[in-house]
Amino acid sequence: MIFTSPTFIFVFFPICVILYLISEICERFPAIKRIRLKDIILIVFSLIFYVWSGWIDAIRLIAYVVIVYCLGLVISTEKRKLLQNSNENGAQKMPKHKLALITCVVGLLAYLVFYKFVVTFDFNGFRLVNSFVLFTPLLGISFIVFSTISYLVDIYRGDADGGSIIDCALFITFFPKIISGPIVLWKDFSKNAIERKTTLDNAMSGIVRIMIGFVKKLILADTFGTCLALIGTQGIDQITALASIVLYFLQIYYDFAGYSDIAIGVSRIFGFDFKENFNFPYCSTSITEFWRRWHISLGTWFREYLYIPLGGNRKGKGRTLLNLAIVFTLTGIWHGTTLNYLLWGAINAVFVVVERLLKDTTFYKKTPSAIKWIFTTVTVMLFWQLFRFNDIGAMFKFFGVAFGFTEYATVDYSWTYYLDKQVITFAIIGLLGATVLGIGKIREFTVKIYNTKVGYGICNIFLVILFVLSIIFMVNSSFSPFIYFQY
Repeated sequence: MIFTSPTFIFVFFPICVILYLISEICERFPAIKRIRLKDIILIVFSLIFYVWSGWIDAIRLIAYVVIVYCLGLVISTEKRKLLQNSNENGAQKMPKHKLALITCVVGLLAYLVFYKFVVTFDFNGFRLVNSFVLFTPLLGISFIVFSTISYLVDIYRGDADGGSIIDCALFITFFPKIISGPIVLWKDFSKNAIERKTTLDNAMSGIVRIMIGFVKKLILADTFGTCLALIGTQGIDQITALASIVLYFLQIYYDFAGYSDIAIGVSRIFGFDFKENFNFPYCSTSITEFWRRWHISLGTWFREYLYIPLGGNRKGKGRTLLNLAIVFTLTGIWHGTTLNYLLWGAINAVFVVVERLLKDTTFYKKTPSAIKWIFTTVTVMLFWQLFRFNDIGAMFKFFGVAFGFTEYATVDYSWTYYLDKQVITFAIIGLLGATVLGIGKIREFTVKIYNTKVGYGICNIFLVILFVLSIIFMVNSSFSPFIYFQY
């Protein structure tokens, strides 16, 4: 099931919210509260949400949750034994809870590599993914495994207790985040789960975020995606090629940011306050800053569970640069092991390392922010094309056409065929929304206006109109899955 479907917005979600609110009322009775009815309802609906990908997947997910909970018990039990016996037995070369954690993490990473990369191997038409149902990867496997590692590491570090099987199940299966994130850390989720409250303010704020997400995805991202599908990557003229670079630049942002808005909004209605996943990344003046603003939850995960354990910036400049290179290279591999993703990760690693080397130089400090922003934006825009092209040769030929070095022998249609008034208008709105609205003073001004009674009313009326329009787009358009579903 996807968020932007009639089934979700008109059936699944309303029923889930109603039953959840009823369960909260029922929890005024101590006996009901003890069984944690509202959490059980969220788990059940999360499994229903997930079962849309297939009954077998849901069964495998349940088995996965049980295994993860047991692994967490092993780590916490061995850690407790170590603390109790440390004075009697002295220090151990390899504490059992550490060995258990290492074994679990290595096993999880092997599981991710096998199911995400190995089973897609194709040899003379034979693919393991099609040969046996157990070899099909779980939907959202990358996000599920990263959440699991957070669960186990946080238990090991003592940042949070493992909780009960209900806590573990809710964390892993919670439907707003299971398929495409945001990647929430267990130590944040567990605290939030205890303290959460369903309030009118949370509900209104959540509804607003959901509507914004629908507008981003269905009106903007899907319009750009439909146009790009029509354009293709061959038989186009220079203007069309340049336009498709810009359109994909906008599509991937509004698609994923829209998904994150919906996930955050839905979670907020149930009292969960997830951190932002995007912070106007296209306003960045460096690749380093871009990665502090883009897919923030993924960057946080890599910092918490890879960069800092590797030593972070605590072991000298050379080690810091190496750690950064490792993190960004693995970020590319996380998206996929084909050459385009490896190249994309390596390019980001190079830029981040070079920026770290240059940041204290006079030249870099005196370079105007506008120049830095243009360079960063063009760089990001161009290298997003590695997500579009699996064939590197085809991508370079496409760039040759875009920048006037070559042309296709046959041009099917000129740019006027693809770039109609609607696409151009939405592209301009998209560019302004992704850049100008992120400028500090303009953001402060818009927030100030929104916080007034008149501004609040006008903005929300306008947003409701756009939301209704997005529903019309949803009903009238063909199915368009979120881009990050494939990861």
